[in-house]
Amino acid sequence: MEKRISGRTGLLGLIGSPVGHSGSPAMYNYSFMKLELDYAYLAFDIKVDEVPKAIDAIRTLHMRGCNVTMPCKSEAAKFMDELSPAARIIGAVNTIVNEDGKLVGHITDGQGFVDNLRDHGVEVAGKKITVFGGGGAATAIQVQCALEGAKEISIFNMKDEFFEKTIQTAKKIKNEKPECVVKVFDIADEEKMREEIASSDIVANATIVGMKPMENNSVIKDVTMYHPGLIVADAVYNPKETKMLKEAKEAGCTCIGGQGMLVWQGAAAFKLYTGQDMPVEEVKALFFS
Repeated sequence: MEKRISGRTGLLGLIGSPVGHSGSPAMYNYSFMKLELDYAYLAFDIKVDEVPKAIDAIRTLHMRGCNVTMPCKSEAAKFMDELSPAARIIGAVNTIVNEDGKLVGHITDGQGFVDNLRDHGVEVAGKKITVFGGGGAATAIQVQCALEGAKEISIFNMKDEFFEKTIQTAKKIKNEKPECVVKVFDIADEEKMREEIASSDIVANATIVGMKPMENNSVIKDVTMYHPGLIVADAVYNPKETKMLKEAKEAGCTCIGGQGMLVWQGAAAFKLYTGQDMPVEEVKALFFS
């Protein structure tokens, strides 16, 4: 590492808390070395109330940019000079690019989902998609799918105090892409779930259900809802194959795991920073095999 740091090395980083477990520094620094790019990437533990100072540091240190993780995504968006369409709709950023002093905020989570599907030969344009969840990842997926030309999006979420947020997201999507039909349902309504899945091309889980220590659970409890030809994708990446994916595979569905989404959202940010393509296949083999 020391041999490749120079007086001209560009600094990139990750802000959020906690960040000690993040695989981003290893992924990005490997890619910089592989492509012989003069950048270095570090992780900085930043609390929400420290975000304004962190954004000032990006400007002061002339950093090329940084990634933003929880719990700082929404707060960081407030200090951007410009937002990408997806970041503007969602009101959060996970990637900041310093364009000669102008900070542009992007959200690449949804792009990572779409590119992961594309990597498996699946396009979202013209498709009906059912998405489970109303949190950050789910919202990013819903918005990006609409921006990429999805025909219809059915959203299932828990009918709790956050249900109204899901309805507001649907309204924002409709305002931005009126040709996309967006509906919101209670995730407890299994008959409606069966009806929507039956007419869907793609089903996506963007909740934490299926993630350790809930690996024995699935958002789809009745396996007869699956049908051959259905694409089933999971944003959960640990375990690599969730209970939902196992059951969907047994029912004859095409299944796509969440690890690829993780890599591709990083690859989208890498492209924004450098203008070059991340060596995705090598990164997947090294860090996600």
